[in-house]
Amino acid sequence: MPAKPVRFPARLWRALGPGLVTGAADDDPSGIATYSQAGAQFGYALTWTMLLTLPFMAAIQIISACIGWRTRRGLAHNIALQMPAPLLYFLVALLLAANTINIAADLAAMGEALQLVAGGPSVAYAVGFGVACLVAEVLIPYHRYAGYLKFMTLVLLFYVATAFTVRVPWGEVAAATFVPTVSLNRDLLLTIVAVFGTTISPYLFFWQASQEAEESRLSYRHRNDGQGKRGEGYFRHIAADTWVGMFFSNFVAFFIIVTTAATLHASGITRIDTAAQAAEALRPVAGEFTFVLFALGIIGTGLLAVPVLAGSAGYAVAETFGFRGSLELPASRALGFYGIVGAATFGGAVLATTRIDSITMLFWTAVINGIVAVPIMAAIMFMISRRKPLFAAPVWLKALGWLALALMTVASVALGWASLV
Repeated sequence: MPAKPVRFPARLWRALGPGLVTGAADDDPSGIATYSQAGAQFGYALTWTMLLTLPFMAAIQIISACIGWRTRRGLAHNIALQMPAPLLYFLVALLLAANTINIAADLAAMGEALQLVAGGPSVAYAVGFGVACLVAEVLIPYHRYAGYLKFMTLVLLFYVATAFTVRVPWGEVAAATFVPTVSLNRDLLLTIVAVFGTTISPYLFFWQASQEAEESRLSYRHRNDGQGKRGEGYFRHIAADTWVGMFFSNFVAFFIIVTTAATLHASGITRIDTAAQAAEALRPVAGEFTFVLFALGIIGTGLLAVPVLAGSAGYAVAETFGFRGSLELPASRALGFYGIVGAATFGGAVLATTRIDSITMLFWTAVINGIVAVPIMAAIMFMISRRKPLFAAPVWLKALGWLALALMTVASVALGWASLV
């Protein structure tokens, strides 16, 4: 009896992997807060940023992913071959600090969101979410855990749904998206820089490269064919997966900006400090249903993003110092790696219980990410632009990668200038 043909949606879903998960993890509760503030403060004026950043973030993620696939090693291991050790140690330490602070902000937002929906102590919820994420990462091997993370990306569709529960002037949205207007207003420039920094984040480079390395090792091990999937087809597969993931990420962020602009900005609410505050502000303006969708989205995307943040820190530190590190390995065989994952998650949970202002945590995360992103992106671009590159990157990919580096350099300098003025 002939095998039943697999339908196109099922084939597409199976083909998607690290690129989709990485893109979805970019829309974590901290990112939701940034996009909500952009919509609340400036209406539809910044929807164009989602169009602008898409090709640049896709390019740098494709490059990172291909490096991981071709070498079967993560980004930190490959950068260590190009960069002085003290500089790499400094950058990885900053990455660990930024990820821990980001985890704290995400856990706090998740706890507050559940409190809004169900009542109870937000701090206990935040700690509980942190414990749940850590236990899942330690106990579930990568080949199963990756499937759960992929399934969690569907939670982000809540934010697309919320935009269609409120009245949106789509003509005005289209005009702002395709014919942008930019002024030298300091607050506007700061928000643009924050959006760039939230969208193109260093932890995503490390995470996707490490996940592609995991996929490459599993493929080699299971098929006993090191070149079969590592030939020319790997680039097309990674590129398609990553473009879908990055498009999904910016598509969702676009709808968060649109929803908050159509509701909060239109009602005169222009200050949002956390994702949970955005959800609460939506309740009287847009109704209970929109509020619940927005709040549940915060919890769902946090459950996706916290493991990615902790995992990327674990991979970066393990590869830098030569630990054995893999989510496929049991904890007994990768104690150093899981120790870093646990430390980042535990540190974030502890920070989430303090009275440190969430917007302060987000600000310092953005600053640290800006410091880390530029030299890491420069090292990545050097690896594929030298005489003997790690893989043969198309000219268009190199061009977009260098433009992405230029964009983040300008954004980081602008953020530094604004923080000093």
